[in-house]
Amino acid sequence: MENEKLFQDSNPNYARFGWYVSIITTILTVITFGIAMATPPLSGPFCTGSCFEYPFTDIASRFPRDYYWMFPAIILSISYLIMMITIYHTIPGNKKLFGLMSVVFAIMASLILIVDYFIQVSVIQPSILSGEYDGISLLTQFNPHGIFIVLEEIGFLFMIISFFVLFPVFSGASSLEKGIKWIVIIGLLLAIVSFTLVLIMHGIQREYRFEIIIISITWLELILFSFLLSRFFKTKYSAADNKKP
Repeated sequence: MENEKLFQDSNPNYARFGWYVSIITTILTVITFGIAMATPPLSGPFCTGSCFEYPFTDIASRFPRDYYWMFPAIILSISYLIMMITIYHTIPGNKKLFGLMSVVFAIMASLILIVDYFIQVSVIQPSILSGEYDGISLLTQFNPHGIFIVLEEIGFLFMIISFFVLFPVFSGASSLEKGIKWIVIIGLLLAIVSFTLVLIMHGIQREYRFEIIIISITWLELILFSFLLSRFFKTKYSAADNKKP
């Protein structure tokens, strides 16, 4: 009851805006996830043929096909951040702390991922075409243990954490709040278990195995989280509209 009142007392315009941005985030995640799945890696442990190898100077033929998914991923990172900020502004009183922590992790996640993707689409390909190969092998997405992979891992881990720290906020009795709470808890547990298993099995030679796992966990969680959140926001601004004379 306390948590229900907590959200009812917030500005209904924030809830209405939250509904729109949550729906947009859901759609963008589905699109980005679908495009990314259609471009499997052509290097590393999961490559089955025509694989690129170090120093990855022959990857020009894969542009822009293997980079299409990064463009909606950049927009998605912005949409996700706006959604998390909106959640913060619907949390008055003693639960603002959890919303603030969530926003901080969301900012770190978004900045890391946006920079990571923008480097790929704006630096790697022009450098390859110009014959400037210095540093490319360490930065390119085709390096299974390069900087791109590691930045994705930490970016998506921060995103997982940004969801998890919100679980005390959604502590109401409604099925929507219970669903959101379990999604964020399960997401963090899956991330921890998967990283532990990959580390035990492959050690520092995990290459992009964990990266693929954490992307899949995070985007699936983001789809479910943003969808349920859109329904949650809708109930809040609809309730406010019904109270108007």
